[in-house]
This record gives sequence, C-alpha cells and structure tokens, in this order.
Amino acid sequence: MSTRAQDILQRHRLNVDEYHRMGRAGILPEDSRVELINGEIIDTAPIGSRHAAAVKQLMRLLDRGVGDHAIVSVQDPIQLDDHTEPQPDLALLRPRTDYYKTARAGIPEAWLVDLGASIFARYHEAGPDGYHRNEAITDLQRVGIATLPGVALDLHGLF
Repeated sequence: MSTRAQDILQRHRLNVDEYHRMGRAGILPEDSRVELINGEIIDTAPIGSRHAAAVKQLMRLLDRGVGDHAIVSVQDPIQLDDHTEPQPDLALLRPRTDYYKTARAGIPEAWLVDLGASIFARYHEAGPDGYHRNEAITDLQRVGIATLPGVALDLHGLF
C-alpha cells in the first residue's frame, strides 16, 4: 500500500493577521496582486485598460447615484472572516463615521461584471451558506440597488 504525499501533507491556512504581518514584513510587496481566500494567498489577474475603464465608469456612476447614502470603496480589502480578505473592484458600504477602519462582512448584495462575456450578475439575500438569489441583469439602463430603494443606475454603456 503506497501513500501519496498529498495524503499526508496538511495545508496551513493563514489567518488575516498572519497575512497582514507578511505584508508588513515585506514578504508580500505592497504592490502585490494577491488576496487571502479561505486561508490561501491567491494571485489575481493584472488590471488591463478595459478593466480599469469599467471600474472608473462604475465608480463614477455609483458615487453620483448613491450620494451620501453609501460610501463607494474602490479596490479596498474587505475582511469576510478570519481567513478571507478579498479586494473587490468596488464595494458600496453603509456610511460609518470610522470609514471601516475595522471592516467585517455583512455584504447584503454583490455584483459580478464579466467584461469578456458581457455578463452583469447580481447576488443578494445573503445567508450563512451564501447568497440565496442571483440574477442576470440584461436591462442595464436602470439597475437598482437592493439596499438603496429608489436608487437606480444607468449602466447601458458598460459593455
């Protein structure tokens, strides 16, 4: 009976504090394109000009659309739990006086924009096992934000 290396090796899952210490120690350079996902350091794709343009366009539309009702966060880390800290391109945050110096999850709605496939998807009704609803948005002329009733964005030029 043979034993494979992957059967006896165990992975060490980093927590967010260890991940941050690696950054402060210079193990992860400040300009690294990485995220901590489920305790593993994951490389992220470089930001191309089309991606950057879409982020800028969405940032401007969101900022104008939500006004003082939310904070638009751009490519900032969001700590979801002790082992996960992604850096989404954009996040809408409820206004807080500390501007999320100690941010935790509780994200009621997530959007996924796939520029290559021209897909805009919305995930909402978050629960402990993920989002209970997701939908493809095809009419980009009036995209509502579930947590901000009455606020809608015209994203028709996104693709």
